[in-house]
Amino acid sequence: MQRFPSSLLAGYRNFMDGRYSDERERYRALAEQGQKPHTMVVACCDSRSAPETIFDCGPGELFVVRNVANMVPPYEPDGQYHSTSAALEFAVQSLRVRDIIVMGHGRCGGIRAALDPNAEPLSPGDFIGKWMGLVKPAAEQIQSNLVMTDAERQTALERISIRNSIINLRTFPCVRILEERGKLQIHGAWFDISNGELWIMDSNTRDFTRLEA
Repeated sequence: MQRFPSSLLAGYRNFMDGRYSDERERYRALAEQGQKPHTMVVACCDSRSAPETIFDCGPGELFVVRNVANMVPPYEPDGQYHSTSAALEFAVQSLRVRDIIVMGHGRCGGIRAALDPNAEPLSPGDFIGKWMGLVKPAAEQIQSNLVMTDAERQTALERISIRNSIINLRTFPCVRILEERGKLQIHGAWFDISNGELWIMDSNTRDFTRLEA
């Protein structure tokens, strides 16, 4: 018989004795009234970069979708399965979030794979390889820059990928229309795992500036 991970069971008990106990009424209200998060975050599924932890948010505050390398694909109503697009549609059209943040992070494994010309598929389906094809043109340009170090290439593509996802966000009619009406704002952010720094993208210049703690 398989055993549920004991560390998670212990964590659950700590949660029930601590945070849930402290916020019991809030959880009950969320259960009865539904969620009304003010912000959607498109983040990486990397275990080191959880938005709820980084932004110190409580239950019901963030609507988070996580995928490899925190990417948003372009609008493609082709009848196929589109998890990130479905989450985006729900957040914008149903939850009426006011802000969308695309948040990348340092040392992203997906971005590292996109920059590795010798990377081998992890399975016959090569799902990661196909997904990272969204940033392939940018990755190829960065690879050809022999002046940059590997670390510089990595950070550059992590941030370019955020900009690329924001461009793709605006191909969704519901996003574009609401942004034009001033009812939705789009942001870019990059989190440095090693030192906890948060860099915010300027909406005009698209440069990233470190947030002063």
